[in-house]
Amino acid sequence: MELRDIEIFLTLAEELHFGRAAERLHVSQARVSQAISQQERRLGGELFDRSNRRQVRLTPLGRQLRDDLGPVYAGLRDSLERARLAARGITAVLRVGMLPLNVHDLRAYWDAFRARHPGWTLRIRHPAFSDPFGALRRGDVDVLVAWLPVEEPDLTVGPVLYAESRVLAVSAGHELAARTSVSLEEVSDFQHPDVESRPDYWFDSYVPPRTRNGRSIPRGPLVQNTEEILSMTSMGEIVTCFPAHMARYGNRPDIVYLPVRDLAPLPYALVWRSEAETGLVRALAQVVRELGPRTATGGAA
Repeated sequence: MELRDIEIFLTLAEELHFGRAAERLHVSQARVSQAISQQERRLGGELFDRSNRRQVRLTPLGRQLRDDLGPVYAGLRDSLERARLAARGITAVLRVGMLPLNVHDLRAYWDAFRARHPGWTLRIRHPAFSDPFGALRRGDVDVLVAWLPVEEPDLTVGPVLYAESRVLAVSAGHELAARTSVSLEEVSDFQHPDVESRPDYWFDSYVPPRTRNGRSIPRGPLVQNTEEILSMTSMGEIVTCFPAHMARYGNRPDIVYLPVRDLAPLPYALVWRSEAETGLVRALAQVVRELGPRTATGGAA
């Protein structure tokens, strides 16, 4: 079985849908179907139950092959990636997860890290904020840029990169859109998004559950990612608090961003799993400490 065929099988085993698997792999559904059929002929048994037109299921043989091939494929892929990096003189990769979108604003940190450690490189990822610390705990990223406070016993909070004021995103046709700024008291009349699988204290620091005068700030539909939030905001279903950089990174004609007058700046810091602290993590933290906190546009605070 060729490497590409293994990838096709494992992707279909995860998606359990030929269309979604083909989309992820950037191939046609016919290519996925052909590869699976060839694998089944070689093995002498069916890997998937196709009795449901919309969703397939793994057979016992398919589950066994998935469980056996998954670790082997991951190890082989990692080995090939390390070899490719080594050919370029790169000996290690630090995977940085960012909950905010302002990668460019923090360029001074990335450039300083690379300059000091030319044999190392950075990979920026954007994990889902619906499971904010899951990427760290699963080992998908090595260090996370997250807003504070973070009060998790297994996580270490490192230096602050920056602190940023908040804006309120509203539909261009919203009754607040003509304002020059808003207060929490005013936005408590409107529904905000909510997120599953997050610590309450952590999300409350982003959007307080109540105003200073005790008015409840309603939370409505559950959201999974930024695009979903922007779509619902543009349709007028919700209003959304964001860090101020979203007025630049999320600039679009159907959304207006209004400064929020009575919310304190939100600090963002490096966070990592204490048991998985490495020399690469310590090196990035040292760069941040030495350069100090930045403004949203990259200057010194």
